[in-house]
Amino acid sequence: MHLPSVSHRNAVNRILRYLKSVLGKGLIFSKNGDLQVVGYTDADWASSITDRRSTSGYFTFVGGNLVTWRSKKQNVVSRSSAEVEYRGMAHEVCELLWIRRLLTELGFKQEKPLELHCDSKSSINIAHIPVQHDRTKEKIEKKIIHLPFVKLEDQLADIFTKAVYGRVFHDSLTKLGLVIYMH
Repeated sequence: MHLPSVSHRNAVNRILRYLKSVLGKGLIFSKNGDLQVVGYTDADWASSITDRRSTSGYFTFVGGNLVTWRSKKQNVVSRSSAEVEYRGMAHEVCELLWIRRLLTELGFKQEKPLELHCDSKSSINIAHIPVQHDRTKEKIEKKIIHLPFVKLEDQLADIFTKAVYGRVFHDSLTKLGLVIYMH
């Protein structure tokens, strides 16, 4: 804000063009009785044909309401689909922990473990192996994070990592809480 440049103005113009194109669309937030923090994560192994890097994405819900989402190409080339899924899980664990800390600072202590839904059984198994100790495994051992397996057809984060059929895409948008208002 102190030294705006042409690239900043271009970014603002891009945001304004996007907002203009999505008039009548929005997210519904509703009171659901609790503030359970739940995430969905997915990754697509070596999806870029130019550099073989993978894309990972996640959605985060608080009290059943969508609050954060992200899709990003990973910084490294992974050797297996399990590795790429595990890397994606680690990014969402950081997001879940940040939201947990924020809620705690606002006076809403989380009693239940944070849930991270993943459709990769091998990545979930890697996360439970106590041999290597990283932050993700530590949070699982302390029961701060719970990793339930989610079936492929219930994996919301798929729309960030791979092409899906139109019906699946629109069903996912409904599950995410996106609504379209008619003018």
